[in-house]
Amino acid sequence: MTHAQLPAKYRVKLSFEVDGVVERHDIIGAIFGQSEGLFGPELDLSELVKTGKVGRIDVSLRYAKGKTTGTIIIPSALDRASTAIIAATVEAVDRVGPYPAKVRLEEITDVREERRSWIIKRAKEILREWAYTKVPSAAEVLREVSEVLVPAKVVKYGPEGLPAGPDVDKSKEIIIVEGRADVINLLKCGITNVIAMEGLKVPKTIIKLCEEKEATAFLDGDHMGDMLLKELLSVAKIKYVARAPRGREVEELTPREVLEALANRVPAEEIAEELFGPRLTPEALAGLAKELEGSFEGVLLDRELREIARVPVQELYQKLNELDGVYAVVFDGIITQRILDVAQAKGIRYVVGERLASGVRPPRGLTVMLLPEIRKASESSSVALSAGEGH
Repeated sequence: MTHAQLPAKYRVKLSFEVDGVVERHDIIGAIFGQSEGLFGPELDLSELVKTGKVGRIDVSLRYAKGKTTGTIIIPSALDRASTAIIAATVEAVDRVGPYPAKVRLEEITDVREERRSWIIKRAKEILREWAYTKVPSAAEVLREVSEVLVPAKVVKYGPEGLPAGPDVDKSKEIIIVEGRADVINLLKCGITNVIAMEGLKVPKTIIKLCEEKEATAFLDGDHMGDMLLKELLSVAKIKYVARAPRGREVEELTPREVLEALANRVPAEEIAEELFGPRLTPEALAGLAKELEGSFEGVLLDRELREIARVPVQELYQKLNELDGVYAVVFDGIITQRILDVAQAKGIRYVVGERLASGVRPPRGLTVMLLPEIRKASESSSVALSAGEGH
């Protein structure tokens, strides 16, 4: 079970240099892989991330002359000593995939001190502004408070007359949703810088707004949401992506769920890599699905869908921990949360098994597929092909 992230006390910043070209998930996989088992569960990085004591690890990359350099940012809600141990643990990483690597601590910032400084500065500004503001009458106070209970109205925006909130022009940020019902729901939540696409084709108005403002795409957690997101990312400058929970629509979310989904938005460049990278289709897996049936074996594939390794299912977790560069894992067994967690930590894109264990929640960015559905799709295709040949 993954807990909500605790408020960060410290921010650890490290720089790195790798003697080869690697990707973000390679860096994160090396951090988790080389830190595993060094200390007890109290200082195990994977456990700390799950419990929210260590936040989402952010990696930025630059490529030059066959090398990869960049920075690693780790938010920590631990005490000073434990944070120092985490920093030293990451600094000890000496390989990323097959390449030698160097990691160096740049700084550990006290986030609370930054927050205190900001609060003091802002308090002074408020006090100065307060001194020049007249005290409102009781009637004015009652009127202003009552207005909060009345949701803002939907307006028509741009030459296409797109449904939108009243503050799209005023705000530096916009939230793009699918339709009018989504706009209405966000207005009920007090979010007024929202605009709808109203169709699969991205309107020119939205493309123009994305050039001028920081845009977040907030879409349904279904196939249509996937299609809209792919279309948006291909033609518009989207900064962040937020999704409703899988199988849910934005228009039906509660205010709490809306705010939670927006708080968990991710950079669009990460999603673009997932959407436009190699796609594992049922057709590509049909032969392997048939071959593995009843074998209790697992097959590990690289980004070109070539077989890297084949192991018994009982050794799969250990093998995933050991290997880097795995793009997909296909196995004749039950998909457990343990398998999904190690797959996410190692940057694996696809996990394919016989069925999902009860209560399992696939992490965002990881695609889960089931072998029985792949076999069924393959049989349907074969039947259709045979019928066509009969004519």
